[in-house]
Amino acid sequence: MAKQSEWPGKMLAVIKTGNVAAAVAQIKVAPTVKDLRQLQSDMDKAGLRGRWRELDLAIEENMALLAAPRLHRSP
Repeated sequence: MAKQSEWPGKMLAVIKTGNVAAAVAQIKVAPTVKDLRQLQSDMDKAGLRGRWRELDLAIEENMALLAAPRLHRSP
């Protein structure tokens, strides 16, 4: 069984502080699409999704970029 990534939890903590610029910068270097999906899910549970338009947009854009096979980031 694969180990859960800590990245979404750490990002949620940054988002809860209100430092959107730092969150967007970290989202741009997100490890995987799975991590971004988990972050979206965690934001939904915390009621934070939709609060910052630029944050939601950054997540959507980077999910699309990471889904492209030529832009795969190795661990």
